[in-house]
Amino acid sequence: MAEYTKKWLSVDEQVDKLKSRGVEVRDLESCRGLLQAVGYYRLTGYLYPFRESEPYVDDAGRSRFHILNRYRAGTSVDDAAALIDFDRRLRMLVLEGIERIEISFRMQVGYVLGRQSAFAHADPANFVDSFTEAPIDSVTGETLPSKHEQWLERVKARQAESDEAFVAHFRQKYNDEMPIWALTEILELGHLGRLYSGLNNSFATEIAAAYGAPSKKVMGSWISSLNYVRNVSAHHARLFNRKLVSAPARPSHGQVPLLGHLKDAASAKQVFGLYNALAVMSYLLRSIDANSGWSARVVDLMGSFPSSAYLTTESMGAPEGWSDLELWRAQ
Repeated sequence: MAEYTKKWLSVDEQVDKLKSRGVEVRDLESCRGLLQAVGYYRLTGYLYPFRESEPYVDDAGRSRFHILNRYRAGTSVDDAAALIDFDRRLRMLVLEGIERIEISFRMQVGYVLGRQSAFAHADPANFVDSFTEAPIDSVTGETLPSKHEQWLERVKARQAESDEAFVAHFRQKYNDEMPIWALTEILELGHLGRLYSGLNNSFATEIAAAYGAPSKKVMGSWISSLNYVRNVSAHHARLFNRKLVSAPARPSHGQVPLLGHLKDAASAKQVFGLYNALAVMSYLLRSIDANSGWSARVVDLMGSFPSSAYLTTESMGAPEGWSDLELWRAQ
């Protein structure tokens, strides 16, 4: 393993390094200010699509591209500044949409399970076997906690950490026993997604139907993907051209007509692009709050994307003509 030997660079040295690699610095003070505001690594992360590349063939005979340290002609610090600002506004809009979805999903999970019983979340009978069965360690033979038991432990920790007045009420009066319709209020999307993945199909399908999702599998995938996007946004990481580690499932042709374009050949190549998650959010928000105006604001924001010869909204996985689709039209 190599030893890291690169030295610390002052802001002025960072400016010189950018220049030496072909980045135009049209306003020195603005460049210095941007570096001091966001840092060299964040700035160059946004400039990554502007780096030069050269083709090569790997050992398996596959065509690849090697990314070079030089930037394409005409690349400037202004390109990074514009993308950083666009991405900040995109993250804020995404977080607003996911907030609406997360709060609604809390309600649906609490409502559907609560009808079964106040403590349906603690009853193994309400979950699939793979969620409640305790695995055996193949080396030690020890019985390990089931996914359900692990989830309950995480929820207990969540309750213990909460400073909400209503949680303290249940802690003091009911020995920390909280009904599912109250408990969901302190659960994040990740907690809800794990619980949903373990639900018996009857519960999960009813919840999915409330959002127009065709199955538990599809709804679970959507929640998992949106949780990933939420975490990226909440931690202020670059979002616009990120390849999704957890891509939302694309419904089969005819199941969800408004999302049918995600199965088109051109869109299929971009399955891990952010656009797929934005499309799913737009679809879900139609059943949650059709008058939020969120989809229209996404269209407006994407219209301000700082396109260049080297970068367009295709980097987000957006297909040609996407904004004209019915999914994005005001209801």
